[in-house]
Amino acid sequence: MSIIFAPGGKPDSYGKRKFPQELPAYLDEFGLNGFEFECGRGVNIAEETYKFFSDRQTMPLRLSLHAPYYISLSSPDEETRLKSIRYILQSAKAAKRLGSERIVVHSGSCGKMKREEALELAKDTLVRVRSALAEAELSDIIICPETMGKINQLGTLEEVIELCKTDESFLPCVDFGHLNARTHGGIKTKADYGKIFDTLEDKLGCLRVKNFHLHFSKIQYTDGGEKTHLTFEDAEYGPDFEPLMEVIAERDYQPFIICESQGTQAEDARTMKKYYERFLKSLK
Repeated sequence: MSIIFAPGGKPDSYGKRKFPQELPAYLDEFGLNGFEFECGRGVNIAEETYKFFSDRQTMPLRLSLHAPYYISLSSPDEETRLKSIRYILQSAKAAKRLGSERIVVHSGSCGKMKREEALELAKDTLVRVRSALAEAELSDIIICPETMGKINQLGTLEEVIELCKTDESFLPCVDFGHLNARTHGGIKTKADYGKIFDTLEDKLGCLRVKNFHLHFSKIQYTDGGEKTHLTFEDAEYGPDFEPLMEVIAERDYQPFIICESQGTQAEDARTMKKYYERFLKSLK
């Protein structure tokens, strides 16, 4: 797999273009080679969209899908977790029809539980998700548990690593904006990024980290963590993308990079891609 640079959802500049018919040409204008379907409020994809992508299996555009936000792997309520398994299965079926190999999944909150209790519930749910995917002949769909931005949510780097350990096919979705927000600006330097990747490689192995899923945006935060997504024009909140691109280039990672800037996803994804390419060229 080659490195992917893509927006998460339709950017503001997509305007009144027809979707999905004009999506490939639009992304090509920015030099981007992927797209993430944002199904946070439910999997409501038009039949013509499925048909469009199923008819174009050979085109270079790579796709991923973000499963609904209301999924809770860690809920203490058994029925809520069973519903979450069904939502993930629905997301996986949609991804399969689109030609996508991976779906991003939120893990849920800790609520009044200890973090350890919430983590064990989430791991149990994912074990059942894996069985449900196999039964539905969707074993080729990769689940990507995501690091989360609010402190009371399950989704620290270490917790996502533990979730990924439940099945060797799972890949981490590392959202660096989220990690920066929940640590109140803890990602500042190239060394900070390096430590994150060292931890991932040590716990999950180099191969899984090489092809991991990556979300990036600058995010405003409060004492509780994430507040709102920003654009690259913001100079107050981080993290900076430049050192991240350098580490990725130096380590020869090939991630699926999704930019989640507020409305400027394509423009900012292009900015990251250009910087990455310039830096990669300087290494040769």
